[in-house]
Amino acid sequence: MAERRGPCGIGGFGPAGSTGGARAGSSLATGAEPEARARSFGGPANSRWLRLGAMEELDGEPTVTLIPGVNSSKKQMCFDWGPGEMLVCETSFNKKEKSETVPGCPVIYIIRKDVDVYSQILRKLFNESHGIFVGLQRIEEELTGKSRKAQLVRVSKNYRSVIRACMEEMHQVAIAAKDPACSRQFSSQVSILSAMELIWNLCEILFIEVAPAGPLLLHLLDWVRLHVCEVDNLLADVLGSENPRKHESFWKLVTILVLQGRLDEARQMLSKEADSSPTSAGMCRILGDLMRTMPVLSPGTTQTLTELELKWQHWHEECERHLQDGTFASSPHLESLCKIMLGDEAALLEQKELLNNWYHFLVTRLLYSHPTVKPIDLHFYAQSSLDLFLGGESSPEPLDNILMAAFEFDIHQVIKECSIALSNWWFVAHLTDLLDHCKLLQSHNLYFGSNMREFLLLEYASGLFAHHSLWQLGVDYFDYCPELGRVSLELHIERIPLSTEQKALKVLRICEQRQMTEQVRSICKILAMKAVRNNRLGSALSWSIRAKDAAFATLVSDRFLRDYCERGCFSDLDLIDNLGPAMMLSDRLTFLGKYREFHRLYGEKRFVDAASLLLSLMTSQIAPRSFWMTLLTDALPLLEQKQVIFSAEQTYELMRCLEDLTSGRPVHGEPDAQRLQDDDIETTKVEMLRLALARNLARAIIKEGSLEGS
Repeated sequence: MAERRGPCGIGGFGPAGSTGGARAGSSLATGAEPEARARSFGGPANSRWLRLGAMEELDGEPTVTLIPGVNSSKKQMCFDWGPGEMLVCETSFNKKEKSETVPGCPVIYIIRKDVDVYSQILRKLFNESHGIFVGLQRIEEELTGKSRKAQLVRVSKNYRSVIRACMEEMHQVAIAAKDPACSRQFSSQVSILSAMELIWNLCEILFIEVAPAGPLLLHLLDWVRLHVCEVDNLLADVLGSENPRKHESFWKLVTILVLQGRLDEARQMLSKEADSSPTSAGMCRILGDLMRTMPVLSPGTTQTLTELELKWQHWHEECERHLQDGTFASSPHLESLCKIMLGDEAALLEQKELLNNWYHFLVTRLLYSHPTVKPIDLHFYAQSSLDLFLGGESSPEPLDNILMAAFEFDIHQVIKECSIALSNWWFVAHLTDLLDHCKLLQSHNLYFGSNMREFLLLEYASGLFAHHSLWQLGVDYFDYCPELGRVSLELHIERIPLSTEQKALKVLRICEQRQMTEQVRSICKILAMKAVRNNRLGSALSWSIRAKDAAFATLVSDRFLRDYCERGCFSDLDLIDNLGPAMMLSDRLTFLGKYREFHRLYGEKRFVDAASLLLSLMTSQIAPRSFWMTLLTDALPLLEQKQVIFSAEQTYELMRCLEDLTSGRPVHGEPDAQRLQDDDIETTKVEMLRLALARNLARAIIKEGSLEGS
């Protein structure tokens, strides 16, 4: 774990814009590969900030994103936008010689908008934070005052714990990676996650905890100790040696402990020096007493800031007296420690290497010079610390700008800088949402209707919809955007590829829960079409009924009837038998259901009912004319029954239908052999029907006459 320094690598973060303007790489980390940078599109984040009407100034034009292997000076490129990616390909058009077409292998480049959603480890970050986000939205409005504040702080800590867990896992993967390029990529991501947690922690202290003077410094000390963590490894290394006093990093360790305000541990280390070196024992004891008696505002005490300042001033004068008296003159190390405890800027700047970064320098400087600093004065000390630490040798980096904006209590600028620097919208979306719940963003509305919170949540949710499974998380984010969320959800959910029926059912359930009628109908139509193409007529009919699509239900019903004509039986009988009120969706579907009922009645030997239903199907014009011959053919067995099924009046109706059918048949031109054969079959059927109808009419007249006579 020697390489793990929390965000200690933050000092090496590249300048803003070092990623070539692409959102795939973060400007908070170095070593981003060109290929990785080119995998995303959408322009840099600052181009999106051009749309924010609340901004006072406009950013510059977005940097060009370079795609590996593409030479736009030689080849004309074309592109097409997708919901989460863009396709780019070369064309055969040559800029210099229009007539010449150079044969080559066309390549299609897929440029992704949010590549982070494809990281297995970051997916855990997205999944875990989703639950925290949804829980936050359900915080009851009646929670006010301290209870609400405590709950919001707890939510913030939960977010940070998820980031740290993800960072730890990413670090382990980076160590285990055999490929150096992969290891560098994971290490870069660790640095970015560490920077995110660093920024979030500071925002928690300043904006959510809203720590007053006194406790503010304690929170900042914890912040530095948490994020500058190599001292713990060094402490274990020194104490684990045979003789800690003689360890080469002994004084380095003691100095870092003092710089971090860990004075109890520093005293313990000095006691080891005193035990092994009688000449410095007295000096170590005096310095240890100064460390022990340093006034600190302990949580839960009733001590006022005025009392603390008086005690601290007395303690400070005592330290200065010892230094002026030359108490530690014979020990440069102890003298240097005393100067640090006096808040001497020159002495602190001599320890630049151990401080690592300017914000560590700031907190140490406040601890030993201004322990009761007020939040309103933080920006002054932060700016002077940054200037002193950099010393004009280098310019501030993106992380420096973000932290400085936080110390200036400029929430809007913090969000803007993070949007520019970070590689995805996760951080700014969740942080902005939390700050909005703290009632800190009420003044930041955008000119086009949505507020900042909703704008960033919409961007983040849109990125989730580019993933094959994370889109389900994006639904909830859209749900909690009251102004534009539903419209955005409707647009995105229509673009989800319905690769499996299980996935389609998930999408359908989401749409039905939100009464998205048009989307439900659209999805059902798509699934019905797929089922028809796969010759799954039952499934197709079920989806068309669910979509309430009369035209498509008619189409599927025709396929059922055609199959029946070809095979002599129905498929999916359970579905057809249980259509219920759904059969009223279209006339053809009604006919299909009733025709199946005719077959059921016939199978149950309820011939009279079956005959009445068959006749009503023809006379009501509900049956397609092309199916009349089939219905008349179905009537033949009933006409040939021993008992008379059709009455004389019903027989006349059947004869009229037969004549209407035969008289309306089209006259063909030059017939071929197949048509002649089909005509012979039809002619035979008609003759058989006429004969059967004539016989049945005679029997019916005799039966009805005899009944009248009796």
